[in-house]
Amino acid sequence: FDCYHMKYFELLFTTGRCGAMRIMMADQGQEWKEIVVDFADWMKGDLKATCVFGQLPKLEDGGFALYQSNAILRHLGRNHDAYGKDGKEAALIDMMCDGVEDLRLKYVKMIYQEYDTGKDVYIKDLPNHLDKFEAVMAKNKTGFLVGDKPSFADYSLFEVLLNHLVLCSSCLDTFPSLKSFVEKMSARPKIKTFLDSEAYKKLPINGNG
Repeated sequence: FDCYHMKYFELLFTTGRCGAMRIMMADQGQEWKEIVVDFADWMKGDLKATCVFGQLPKLEDGGFALYQSNAILRHLGRNHDAYGKDGKEAALIDMMCDGVEDLRLKYVKMIYQEYDTGKDVYIKDLPNHLDKFEAVMAKNKTGFLVGDKPSFADYSLFEVLLNHLVLCSSCLDTFPSLKSFVEKMSARPKIKTFLDSEAYKKLPINGNG
């Protein structure tokens, strides 16, 4: 393929659902083209009818089309040697990706449904979720969740943690392994270039601003 094509609903033009994909493709030196679908076009229904689950994002890899954000991350992981060295590592990476997804869903619920009333409670309870990732990272001792190099689960966790640092800049202060992980990932040359780019900086973190 010449490059990936990523199509997504206007609301996903954020650092959210597509954020981990962008960071992973940047780190892997891949080119991609983004196609933003605005709300009016989406409501016409023609594009929605072509989507397997009536949802975006959609990744096009040559003539191959894929939906569901974590399925897309897994596909990128297989394509770019970011899915572990064997079946057991792959299973652990799947497990960690699902754990990140649980945290992401809690975050999204708070942001879109409970921000005014639930933000303080969410931040107070956050250590009870982050400590699980801290324990895994500390035990592995490589600076990554599984194995000795980034997997697609690492990119997903990294993106979620970046969002949480905006929500609460001190949220990783008591989690040295996670704090080091974010610093390490942020310093990877291609990720650093991407995070410093205007294309990244102009993205809102969430669709509600």
